[in-house]
Amino acid sequence: MKLHHLLTLAAGLVCAALPASAQTGLKVGAAKVDVTPTAADLPKTMLGVLDPLNVRAIVIDDGKTRAALVTVDAGAISSDTWKNVTARLERELKIPAAQVLLTGTHTHSAPFMRGPAYESQIVEAVRKAAAEARPARMAYGTGVSYINVNRNIIDPETHRWWEGPNYEGPSDKTVAVVRFETPAGAPIAIYYNYGVHAVLTGNLDMVSADLPGATSNYIEESLGDDVVAVYSNGAAGDQNPIFFQQTYDLRAIRVADYAKRGEDISNAMPPGGTGMDRNNPRVAMLMKQQKQMTLSMGQMLGEEVLHVTRASLERPTTDARIQGAQTIVTCPGRKRLDKGRAGYPGVYEDADPVSLRLSLVRIGDTVIGGVDGEVFTTIAQRFKRESPYKHTMMTTLTNGMAGSGYIPNDAAFGYNTFEVVSSRLKPGCAETAIVDGLLDLIDKSDGR
Repeated sequence: MKLHHLLTLAAGLVCAALPASAQTGLKVGAAKVDVTPTAADLPKTMLGVLDPLNVRAIVIDDGKTRAALVTVDAGAISSDTWKNVTARLERELKIPAAQVLLTGTHTHSAPFMRGPAYESQIVEAVRKAAAEARPARMAYGTGVSYINVNRNIIDPETHRWWEGPNYEGPSDKTVAVVRFETPAGAPIAIYYNYGVHAVLTGNLDMVSADLPGATSNYIEESLGDDVVAVYSNGAAGDQNPIFFQQTYDLRAIRVADYAKRGEDISNAMPPGGTGMDRNNPRVAMLMKQQKQMTLSMGQMLGEEVLHVTRASLERPTTDARIQGAQTIVTCPGRKRLDKGRAGYPGVYEDADPVSLRLSLVRIGDTVIGGVDGEVFTTIAQRFKRESPYKHTMMTTLTNGMAGSGYIPNDAAFGYNTFEVVSSRLKPGCAETAIVDGLLDLIDKSDGR
């Protein structure tokens, strides 16, 4: 028999002996779908569309099973929407519900959306991503970005907790990046994780994907329109953009306007731009600057993601087994009986326990832990520190919407910040319940 026939036969025997996952390696597809509401569907409080809202999805196939990483430009994803979407993905696309991370970017400039039509748009994005699946490899890397800041300070006049940039407060600057690319190195999708509140356009009363949308748009424009950049909402419960006008001049103008009408909102925060005179030239100028700031910060974060993909990625791999798991942890609950945004301790009575959904998707040695609430940054830092895997991140507002309100770390409950006094959790439970719960899911994925 000729030599090349012998080699062909030998190669065929080797392939037949390998498991299916080794034969095929990873396959990855990505897609995005516009979910911007029509003018007729906008709430009366919204004045129009500043920039579009999207669903972005990445589907990963390891030859045996699939996972979906999906992010929606939305304030949050209701638990009902999560249940209905994941049930359809499992039924129609054979993606197990435990291997789906459905995340809201937490933009404060999107109407709350739900219902069958909205769910179908999310499913359609995943369906398109699955249809685009092709042989791929993945690589992980991290960088840093300084566009976030701890948002709780002691007011120098009142000597009480209030909102503003606390440069010395806890803040995780890490940008985690997973790049999915063809075997030849052409980009397919980027999954990136960072902790910052998407609030820059909140005063404009216009539909906007805010900072996460601006960042993803910038990355996609840079890498090519067929590439999809999926934002993973990090632990941003106590993190704002470092430059945020609502905390300063716009807030002072609004407080003064309300005071003229006999209403004191100095310890409150009305939603959006409610009550602001948009004919005031200074208000108009400040709002214009907020639009500019959104694009500027989107470019800054986007450039750091691109920097990681150029210079800080580890060696790409096609050997990445997919596993997913979920669990529910519960903590004692409380109900607040008084009002006031911050600066004073709240008055509470006991309430029903609060359930928190924890999710874990592991792709090879990359671990993504999900929590369905707004988590303080030090909880995510502790999880990453205690994880047995170096490639670990936390995505929040993922797979539903907890009834907890904010989820402060244990130490933060000693401060009368607005997140703490409004939290429906009693102190001393959530931090450890989340970290230990996610670590238990990692052990489960390891077969321990």
